[in-house]
Amino acid sequence: MESSAVTSASARVVTTPAEMHRVADEIRAAGLTIGFVPTMGYLHDGHLQLLRKARELADVVILSIFVNPTQFSANEDLGAYPRDFERDKALAEAEGTQIIYNPSPESMYPEGFQTQVNLPGMTNVLCGVSRPHHFPGVAQVCAKLFNAVKPHFAVFGLKDFQQYLVVTQMVKDLDMDLKVVGIPIVREKDGLAMSSRNVYMTPAEREQAVVLNQSIKLAEKAVAEGERDAARLLDLVRGHIATAPAADIDYVEIRSIPGLATVEGRIEKPVLLAMAVKFGKARLLDNTVLLREQPNANV
Repeated sequence: MESSAVTSASARVVTTPAEMHRVADEIRAAGLTIGFVPTMGYLHDGHLQLLRKARELADVVILSIFVNPTQFSANEDLGAYPRDFERDKALAEAEGTQIIYNPSPESMYPEGFQTQVNLPGMTNVLCGVSRPHHFPGVAQVCAKLFNAVKPHFAVFGLKDFQQYLVVTQMVKDLDMDLKVVGIPIVREKDGLAMSSRNVYMTPAEREQAVVLNQSIKLAEKAVAEGERDAARLLDLVRGHIATAPAADIDYVEIRSIPGLATVEGRIEKPVLLAMAVKFGKARLLDNTVLLREQPNANV
């Protein structure tokens, strides 16, 4: 079956929620499945991997490009977030993306908008401490995007593991009819996790940022050799990151999966080792699952 919404060789650009509803309804009426990749644009190979996974899972791939203002706080420069729509469109089309949802802030948050989505038990920890507006904004925009795109699958990168867990919990709590799929972190050749924010670093900061992945490997090696004490693992990771003069640690923590509760003492089951570290203007995330039961599993 085909839908007239996706017959063009180039990606169709949809710019309003009302139009996205109509397009999604048409695709579903044709008996086709929708794979969705929500982004804020400025695509890198990590995003392209998400699009490839969506293409494996579904008949129609929809990419959203929307720099969401509600997940930025007053001290974060929303206007400085990198944007290049034409470049993003070309990259997405090369991966077989049929539809790009590119709404304006005015169409997403019209005058009088007031609904909020919050998961306080999961959003007030890790990144939620230094960025208290971030995850309520993420949950809010994802709920709106899911309502408009109506995907069968929504694909997220696990670089932001907390985001993946928050969105998964929201989907479960609100009985949303879709599956959230997590894809392992895509890394540069030197191990740095790919991120749109990597462009903010100076060459010297970029060179030092490899300590994040190095510290993760040290923790994984220690666990493989029998270390189970959470405090000693955290000391090991923080100590290695501190060898980089430019590194400014926001947090390095070990948390439970999926509830993100604090883990202290001996580790007995899979846990999340997560970090956020600033290098100049760039705030970088990285993580790993320690004691992972299935080494090649997504989660």
